Amino acid sequence: MNRSAKSTIAVLGTVAILAGGLGLWAPADAEPIATAIAGASNIDSIDSPTGPGAAESNLAVGPDGKVYLSWLEPAPDSAMALRFASYDGKRWSATQTIRASRDLMVNWADFPSMAVQTNGRLAAHWLQKHGTTSYAYDVRIAQSTDGGRTWKEPIAPHADRSSTEKGFVTLWPEGNGFGAVWLDGRKADKTGKAPIQEMMVFATTLGAPGTPVKEILLDGRACDCCQTTAAMTADGPIVAYRDRSEKEIRDIYVTRRVRGAWTTPTPVHSDGWEINACPVNGPFVAAAGKRVALAWYTAAKDVARVKIAFSSDAGATFSAPITVDEGNPAGRVGAVLLPDGSALVSWIERTGGDVASVKVRRVREKEGASAPMTVASSTAARASGFPRMALAGDQVYFAWTVPGRPSTVKVARASVSEFR
Repeated sequence: MNRSAKSTIAVLGTVAILAGGLGLWAPADAEPIATAIAGASNIDSIDSPTGPGAAESNLAVGPDGKVYLSWLEPAPDSAMALRFASYDGKRWSATQTIRASRDLMVNWADFPSMAVQTNGRLAAHWLQKHGTTSYAYDVRIAQSTDGGRTWKEPIAPHADRSSTEKGFVTLWPEGNGFGAVWLDGRKADKTGKAPIQEMMVFATTLGAPGTPVKEILLDGRACDCCQTTAAMTADGPIVAYRDRSEKEIRDIYVTRRVRGAWTTPTPVHSDGWEINACPVNGPFVAAAGKRVALAWYTAAKDVARVKIAFSSDAGATFSAPITVDEGNPAGRVGAVLLPDGSALVSWIERTGGDVASVKVRRVREKEGASAPMTVASSTAARASGFPRMALAGDQVYFAWTVPGRPSTVKVARASVSEFR
């Protein structure tokens, strides 16, 4: 685990310039600078609410269609601050701070997130250093009942307090509360000095602030630094992650909570990717009713691919995957499900060395994929982070990384109609 002028596209771009994924800031010129370029015929740039050095952005959408951008940026006294702002389609709200501290764990691939309830209650997660070793940090989740002006006392969703790694969290709104899934390294040596890179997958539900939580083991052995993902279907939540077999096959698996019980994890598709290392490349799932779209990266048989598969039974079964990349993908996928049942898939495509582009493509299960669209030029290096994408009404929002001195966050948005 150590390891976002005229248009209808809005892109929220955050830049991570982290060295080694362990929360160490690299020199701003350590990676090629990513440049935002128009890929759709009409693009609207939106002023960013972030400050200098912003990084680790993420997106969430509330039931009212507001888009929530969260990010990390430097704060006084060598601290880091987790901040957010919401966008109502016309303007940003005032920027608010969720937490500012020296103990925030910063990781280019493991970034904070938010989720929004129908009653406006907010939840946010971050990583917090725990103990004195490099591999010791916990998950913290806090809730706000006043639109983010104040935050309740944060909790750790896991009972384990050993000096080991926990992270790669996904939050989702559910019922009157929130669900959470994360990777958990409690199998490691309790001193944290000799970590066993054999992560487990846990989940829990969070009620009102202060309500006790009960963690549930979903999988006892998963890939150690690939992001988790989750979505709510008509039958309940579906969670996807990269599994890790005893033979080092690291394919994408799903588990669903049906009638109160989590199902046995099963592969979305048997790619058969054998790799004795973590590719730091998690899947992304989107759902509406019983319709599910799941995108992922694989390099089985040494051939890199970005794929998507659809389900019409809330993730119980999936169709044969459709390949969406242009032949040289770096992965880092995103997905949104559109009202007609098609999906948009985003990913990073290498165009030469570390030079790359953030790509988006519309995919229909029966008709296949449309022509890809370039959202921005970028880099395949770590500094480019993980592009994020979200759907709010008929607008598609993106997040991608733009390194610099200091790093910056760009904002733009595009109408669904742009992606034919």
